[in-house]
Amino acid sequence: MKRIFSLLLSICLLANMVNAQDRAPYQTKSLSGDKVNAVYARTSGGNIMVSGVSASEARIEVYVSSSNKSTLSNEEISKRLKEDYELTIAVEGNKLVATAEPRHSFSNWRQQLNVSYKIYVPSEVSTDLSTSGGSIDLKNLKGSQNFSTSGGGLTLAQISGKVRGKTSGGNINLKDCKDDVVLSTSGGGIQAENCSGELRLNTSGGTIDLTDLNGEIEAETSGGSVRGENIRGNLYARTSGGTIKMRGLSCGLDASTSGGSIDVEINEVVAAVTLSNSGGNVNLKMPASKGLNLRLRGEKISVIDLKNFTGDQDDNSITGKVNGGGTAVNVSTSGNLTFALK
Repeated sequence: MKRIFSLLLSICLLANMVNAQDRAPYQTKSLSGDKVNAVYARTSGGNIMVSGVSASEARIEVYVSSSNKSTLSNEEISKRLKEDYELTIAVEGNKLVATAEPRHSFSNWRQQLNVSYKIYVPSEVSTDLSTSGGSIDLKNLKGSQNFSTSGGGLTLAQISGKVRGKTSGGNINLKDCKDDVVLSTSGGGIQAENCSGELRLNTSGGTIDLTDLNGEIEAETSGGSVRGENIRGNLYARTSGGTIKMRGLSCGLDASTSGGSIDVEINEVVAAVTLSNSGGNVNLKMPASKGLNLRLRGEKISVIDLKNFTGDQDDNSITGKVNGGGTAVNVSTSGNLTFALK
């Protein structure tokens, strides 16, 4: 038993050493003496991280690994970089430039290196970032941010300003971001939490999750679902084949799906509500104390606590006013519709 324990302990220690080696930067350059206000980074296969810090902590760390996952010594890395890549780490004016350009094409992808950057710069900085396969991670930045990756994910936290980012296949996660944000992915999911301002989020196939947002929000997916909770402002939500589920809304809403169901609960009526579903059922719950102008259409309509109503009503159509009229509520579905006042 002691021998087994010792063997397991040795394996764990060895694994930690390997992990520590993997985490050790190949190169570190201090930027504390430079007034960096812009970052330009390019790499093929590696990750890019940019984080806002104090000027005294500013630096760039370069990490290099093999595409075939084999362990490389610093000597091997230096030799292969010299032979196969043009690596530039420099400050030009007030711009940090970090690029890793192949000197030639590779017949075998296993011969390639993955060059990653961890960049620590003052928070008020603009970025222009691109990687052909790695992830991009931004934190605590203020300014104009432009970035793209061909396959990795995007992670944003505490970002403000004009933000434009896209990935061809990874997930997108953003938290505590504000102002003007436009993000897209060709296949991954999107999660947004505690953000404000103008947000435009688009995915070609994943699910979109929205939590604690305030502003002008657009969320579109070609195949996944759209879920939201505690939204203020105005929300435009579209999916070509998934469901839409919203809770705790205090916003104007324009939502549609071509295939799934729609389930919406509005806590505070502040602007018009429009729901359209060409392939499923709709459930809508709203406050009973507000004035509403209703135009509801469905295969079969069920109402719960519809009081103080004047207008026309039958099994598949309701047109009229609640509490004397007010905010427009337009719902159209090819399926069943349940409308409830609470």
